Amino acid sequence: MRWLSEHGDALYAYALRRVRRTETAEDLVQETLLAALSARDAFAERSSERTWLIGILKHKLIDHLRQSLRQQQRVEVEIDDVAAEFFDGHGGWKIKPRAWPSDPRLTLENAEFHAALLACLAKLPPRIAQTFWLREGEGHDSDWLCKELGISPTNLWAMLHRARLGLRRCLSATWFGKDEKPE
Repeated sequence: MRWLSEHGDALYAYALRRVRRTETAEDLVQETLLAALSARDAFAERSSERTWLIGILKHKLIDHLRQSLRQQQRVEVEIDDVAAEFFDGHGGWKIKPRAWPSDPRLTLENAEFHAALLACLAKLPPRIAQTFWLREGEGHDSDWLCKELGISPTNLWAMLHRARLGLRRCLSATWFGKDEKPE
């Protein structure tokens, strides 16, 4: 199949960055190509084939995340001990975050920072990382995420909060040069 030879590597890389499991990424690419094959007559050529295929893959990724969330117990996520590392008993910062050394928008364009961010995302639990990436990386709004993933706004907030705390800890150690520990 021409799509596999021309776009397979890009689709696989896209899926692997989001699910972090080779078998799952391979399955998602296969499902994407099968869906594209059955819908090839609907391809209106208003975009490139790769853009169209990645659009299908995005839907497959969301379906995968939704299914994995359903398979887990439907319990609201609790903020765990990660929060205690950064916040006092009144919800205030134990140590206030430092100012970024440069404009955050410029930092996001830095390839080394992007690699550090992806490495830190890989250390988070998969469903937390995937939800964070859908919100912050893909730009989906909270209402859409809650509806698509079948979770409550409280659950979404808790997952995003845990992701941000985990990223803060990891980036403090790997990108900003030192781990900020409470005094």
